[in-house]
Amino acid sequence: MQNEDGSWRIRTYYELNELIENADTVRFIKSRRIAWLGHVMRMDDRRTPKRILQWKPIGTRTRGRPRKRWIVDIEEDI
Repeated sequence: MQNEDGSWRIRTYYELNELIENADTVRFIKSRRIAWLGHVMRMDDRRTPKRILQWKPIGTRTRGRPRKRWIVDIEEDI
């Protein structure tokens, strides 16, 4: 949300609750992520978001636990 001077500020919990009409916040966020995935999947293959979603990195991995990818979160939500 932007202030009058053009700077951005974080919305309060009460403002967010009013926007989503008192729905469960976590469920709302999960449903929006799934909706965004559907939007990206319908995109043309040349579009940047679709290419990033389908990208498979090559090369060696760093040591340690692999970083969690966005698509893994979506699969857990479903």
